[in-house]
Amino acid sequence: MPHLRYLLIVVSLMLGTTLAGMAQDLDKGLDAYNAGDYEAALTEWRPLANQGDASAQYNLGNMYDDSLGIPQDYPEALKWYRLAADQGHASAQNNLGVMYEYGKGVLQSNVMAHMWYNIASANGANQAGKWRDEIAGKMTNADVSKAQAMASECMGSGYKNCGQ
Repeated sequence: MPHLRYLLIVVSLMLGTTLAGMAQDLDKGLDAYNAGDYEAALTEWRPLANQGDASAQYNLGNMYDDSLGIPQDYPEALKWYRLAADQGHASAQNNLGVMYEYGKGVLQSNVMAHMWYNIASANGANQAGKWRDEIAGKMTNADVSKAQAMASECMGSGYKNCGQ
């Protein structure tokens, strides 16, 4: 049993060091981003995003969406937002709503926009509820009901069944 305890301590320390390093790299990327050094931000965030860090994925989505240091690429932005959204990242979910509302890299769909805004709002994105309600004003009652059902299914499935 002492060996198992030792192994658990070693693994915990390794994970703690890895997570601290990831947070540090995320912060380095944010500092570079805020300084306008988008190349350095990409250098910090891309490996984290590829390892599944939702904040890094969201940040890459923003960079592709807004053409910050890289050519604008809506399908690539959508990919990174979706990876972050699948982990419950409210801002990424909100940005998916924006992409569907305006047809940025996807077919324009008020139903899908409403669904993502609804999910983002439930997860704490401040403006998402307002935008959900605004887009609902452009939709039929049947479409609003469909979007609400889709949001419920999406959240209930752990973001696996989200309007596909």
